[in-house]
Amino acid sequence: MASASAGFHDAQPGPASSPREIRAALFGEEVGHFDREYRQVMADAAESLDLSRVPEMLERWQRVAWSSSDPDAHRTMLDNAARLSAGESVATVPWEQVKARLGL
Repeated sequence: MASASAGFHDAQPGPASSPREIRAALFGEEVGHFDREYRQVMADAAESLDLSRVPEMLERWQRVAWSSSDPDAHRTMLDNAARLSAGESVATVPWEQVKARLGL
């Protein structure tokens, strides 16, 4: 059985690929989160002489930037995630409907 994230991981993110392009595609507090994590992963890489975490971090933020292309939808998603984390309920759509809407 495939994991729920497998389909998302297979989706092709937008063209933002360099750290500068990824950062430019972010908005709000995410820019600061990206900056802090980027600085930390680069410092860790310089200390350990191991760059393996850098592309992993950039790929994850590339997906965030890709999902941020519609700021209102992205903000709604973040708000819903915060509400779910707080134990509140949010309106949901069955996965089959989402896939159909996305043409998957």
